[in-house]
Amino acid sequence: MSKKDELAEVIASELNKQFKHQQVAYFLDEGSNPTDVTDWISTGSTMLDLAISNKPNGGVAVGKITELNGLEGSGKSLIGSHLLASTQRKDGIAVYIDAESAVSPEFLEAIGVDTSKMLYVHLETVEEIFDTIETIVTKIRESDKDRLVTILVDSLAAASTKVEMDADFDKDGWATAKAIIISKAMRKITQMIARQKVALVFTNQLRQKLGVMFGDPWTTSGGKALPFHASTRIRFKNIGQIKDSSKKNTIGIKIKGQVIKNRLGPPMRTAEFPLYFDTGIDDYGSWLNVMKEHKIVKQGGSWYTLNVVDPNTGEILSEHKFQSKDFQNKLEEDDELKHYCYNRICEARILKYDSKQLGIDDVTETDEVIDEL
Repeated sequence: MSKKDELAEVIASELNKQFKHQQVAYFLDEGSNPTDVTDWISTGSTMLDLAISNKPNGGVAVGKITELNGLEGSGKSLIGSHLLASTQRKDGIAVYIDAESAVSPEFLEAIGVDTSKMLYVHLETVEEIFDTIETIVTKIRESDKDRLVTILVDSLAAASTKVEMDADFDKDGWATAKAIIISKAMRKITQMIARQKVALVFTNQLRQKLGVMFGDPWTTSGGKALPFHASTRIRFKNIGQIKDSSKKNTIGIKIKGQVIKNRLGPPMRTAEFPLYFDTGIDDYGSWLNVMKEHKIVKQGGSWYTLNVVDPNTGEILSEHKFQSKDFQNKLEEDDELKHYCYNRICEARILKYDSKQLGIDDVTETDEVIDEL
C-alpha cells in the first residue's frame, strides 16, 4: 500500500470535522466508503450474474440502484422476485413494493420466496413509494446496521402521482409531473441507498418513441432520472417459447437480457436463459447450453459426456455421462463436480481483454443499437 499524501489526509480530516453528522471524505483503498460493493445478490441466472458483475458469485450490487426494463411479458418482475428469494437465502429482508396489484403469492413461493417473511407494500403514487423507501431503510437501520436489505419496486411505470390521482380522466397536462418528482426523489434517495448498503431495484416498462427512424426507438417511463442514477440497467426480451413434448402447450419462454448500462463491469454484455411458468428460471439448463457452446461437454444423441480435466497437466481425472434431464440432480449430488462446472463456465464467460494489446485493425466498429436484442 502506497503512502498517503499528508496534505490530502489533513484535508480529509478537516472535511469530516466540518460535516459532523456523517463522514464525507475517504481514501478508496481503505474500503467502507459509499463506492464499495460489499455484497452481490443473485438474479437466479448464473449467466446474467456474470454478465453484470464480470466476476464469480456476482449479480446485482448492494448499495446501488438497478433498473430492470423491457416490454410486457419479458420477465422483469420474475427477475425481481428471484432477487428477493436470493436475499432471503442470505438471511436478508426482502421488501416488495407493488404498484401494479399483480403479485401471485403462489408463484413467489414456487421460485423460493418465503412469503411469510417477505414484506409486501401496496402503494399507488411515486410520492408514497419514495417516502416508504426512506421509512423502511431508516427503521431497519435503527435496529440492525448490517443486515442485507433488498427493496423491489414493481413497477415505476404503473405508479401515478398525487396530482394525477386527484384529477379527472379528461384532464391533461400532468405528463411531466411524474418525471419531476422522480428526479427530485432520486437525488435524495441515491445517497441513502449507498450509505446504508441497500439494494434498490426498479422494474420499468419500455415505451416506443414516435417518428424515430434511426437509433434506439425505445425509452422508459418516468423521464431520465432513473436511467441516470441507476448503476446498472438491464433490458429483457422474450426471444422464444418453450413447449412440452407434445409441441402443443407452451410451458415457458426463453429470455435474453442485455446490460445496457453498467458502472460495475463491462456494459453491453448479454445472457440467455430459459424460464418456466411453474418454477421460474432454469439456471442449470443455461449452464448446459454454455458448456455445449464452449465445448466443455460433448453431445452424442441424447447423452452428454463431461471430462474433468486437471488444469495443470491436462490429465482426465474422471468421466461423467448423463442426459439433460439428469444434469441438475447430478450436480446437486456432487459438489465437487458442480464447483468444477461453475469454474469452467466462469473461465468461458468472464470477459478478459487488454485494449493495450489491440491495434486499430484488431477491432471492429459497429452501428448496432441496444434495442436489437
